Amino acid sequence: MGKKKIVVAVTGASGSVYAKVLLDQLIKLENQIEAVGVVMSDNAKEVWQFELGNQDYKNYNFTFYSKNDFNAPFASGSAKYDTMIIVPCSMGTLGRIAHGISNDLISRAADVVLKERRKLIAVVRDTPFSLIHINNMKTVTEAGGIICPANPSFYSLPKSIEEVAGTVISRVLDLADFEQQSYRWQED
Repeated sequence: MGKKKIVVAVTGASGSVYAKVLLDQLIKLENQIEAVGVVMSDNAKEVWQFELGNQDYKNYNFTFYSKNDFNAPFASGSAKYDTMIIVPCSMGTLGRIAHGISNDLISRAADVVLKERRKLIAVVRDTPFSLIHINNMKTVTEAGGIICPANPSFYSLPKSIEEVAGTVISRVLDLADFEQQSYRWQED
């Protein structure tokens, strides 16, 4: 299996812990990764600060791109980034993706991933869903994207918020075809 080129987008939906746990896990999977590009919305940075009480996203040794940097490699299909994970994915971001509105690097990168028939994983966190949200999820799914709601599982008996978030991120990493050690139902 070749090494992966991953785009991680972090939007302003609540759930910064999911982004943190994903970035932490990607560090552990570095032997499976060629490149990780990260783009955060302004709201994502504010929500991270509010929910996690820090700006530790600045400490990750990944390449960060500004939200309007259309010169980022993954703004074009020729760069061959194979997977994009949006975590958490706001409903506004999902709506723009569903309707082809590429007004920032996040929505442009998602548009590229979909048009190139690569893997887009949107970790939506809002609840409840309106019919507009459901229809946008349907549209993105029909276009080839994967909607992975940030619904944790509890059969692994998580003991911290990060472990709860880890149950979702483990599923996301499975969807992204990473080889990883994680809890598997009824397996030793």
